[in-house]
Amino acid sequence: MGRRLIALSLVCLFVGASAPGSTDVRHGSCGPRHALRVAARGQEPYTPSAGEIARMMADFRRRLAAAERAHPRRRTQTITVPTWVHIITSGGTGASVAAVRQQIATLNAAYGGKLGGTDTGVRFRLAGITRTESPAWFRDPLGHEEALKATLRRGGPETLNLYLAELGELVLGYSTYPFQYDQAPTLDGVVIDWRTLPGGTLPNFDRGMTGVHEIGHWLGLLHTFENGCEEPGDYVDDTPPEGVATHGCPEGKDTCPAPGEDPIHNFMDYSHDRCMTHFTPGQAVRIQEMWTAYRQRAE
Repeated sequence: MGRRLIALSLVCLFVGASAPGSTDVRHGSCGPRHALRVAARGQEPYTPSAGEIARMMADFRRRLAAAERAHPRRRTQTITVPTWVHIITSGGTGASVAAVRQQIATLNAAYGGKLGGTDTGVRFRLAGITRTESPAWFRDPLGHEEALKATLRRGGPETLNLYLAELGELVLGYSTYPFQYDQAPTLDGVVIDWRTLPGGTLPNFDRGMTGVHEIGHWLGLLHTFENGCEEPGDYVDDTPPEGVATHGCPEGKDTCPAPGEDPIHNFMDYSHDRCMTHFTPGQAVRIQEMWTAYRQRAE
């Protein structure tokens, strides 16, 4: 894929473009979260096609089958993710260590089912924090993607690298998918706006759920509104089909004729932070499978 990566998460100004499968955006006060493909040097994002997603899922099934033949796994395992957090600053402006620790606690609560959903079996262990003063990287991390990550990244496919910078008015965060690691291991990781950490300054996106959402993509989950009302949706059986992404927290939203209201409380929708509470059992299984296929250390 060269210098291109699947990016995920934006907000506000792209609300009108938040159709199924559109860019992953978490923005400002009205923001969606989208799954975008973004050129690493800052070109306009574009939408990954249904065909690309289908090929990704076919590769996943092949990798999972091979991994399970080589190392039969328990149906559910505890996955401890070593997590490096890279704070990028400009003139001293940027995330605090206290906010980073609160974000790790939020991740563990969300993925541990403490906010109302399923325990996915995933836990995040803070392996270390770096701090880098760079106004250019702080203001435009996507435009400096290769240099930034080549300098700061730690670990292998099992290590989460979370970069904190300021992404402007439109983008709240973006992530790579597991299947991209072999093609561009240096680019693997998640970038989020530091103002979305718990206690941050972005209205409606200040409880750390941007990190939860983007890391969901890093672990292999798609948006709940992937493919709209059409099969196979997000490739997870227990997330109701959803015609369009959610903005705000509209109880009773139901955009597809199939049974079930839209999953507005799911971490992989675009709802406001206060609305997000859970992953489903099917999403937990998918995370476990993706880990086995792409990120698990060889034994």
